[in-house]
Amino acid sequence: MEILENEIVKLEPINLSHIEGIFKAGSDPVIWEHMSVELLNRESVIQYVQDGVKKREAKTDYVFVIIDQSTREIVGATSYMDISLQHKRLEIGSTWLSPKVWRTTINTNCKYLLLKYGFEQLGLQRIQIKTGHENIRSQKAIERIGATKEGILRNHMIRKEGTIRHTVMYSIISEEWDQIKERFEKVLLKVEK
Repeated sequence: MEILENEIVKLEPINLSHIEGIFKAGSDPVIWEHMSVELLNRESVIQYVQDGVKKREAKTDYVFVIIDQSTREIVGATSYMDISLQHKRLEIGSTWLSPKVWRTTINTNCKYLLLKYGFEQLGLQRIQIKTGHENIRSQKAIERIGATKEGILRNHMIRKEGTIRHTVMYSIISEEWDQIKERFEKVLLKVEK
């Protein structure tokens, strides 16, 4: 897979050269409140990068670092996950961002590039996005891009601290992509929220 980019953001396949940038971008503990990992020390970042490379080689997940084109700095990461080319579907997930780019167009541009590549280059029929039931900020962001809420998977996961997470499921299907793409290009990519 290639680098995905526009004038706002670059999504580059994760590799060992990204360790320092990820460590710096992930240093704020607030990032990890709703995540299954915490990248707050160098050892966890090294393991995260090594795992990302292994998953890419196994063709199960594809982790990208998110680079802010204006600063050329890594500001987070996102992934294609649960890839099933046989069924023409995958999930966009494990997205985390440095708080300094929250409420900017960085995440919106990431989602646009990932959705566009998925539907237009990979020929997918379905792209799903899921989040925890308590992560209201993430739910609003997913709904803002036009994904359809499909329901809640009750008692779906156990969080790193041992509590139960219900998972809110969303999707975009190929028949919806043209309309959603148009909305991205007319409104979402140009406006900071």
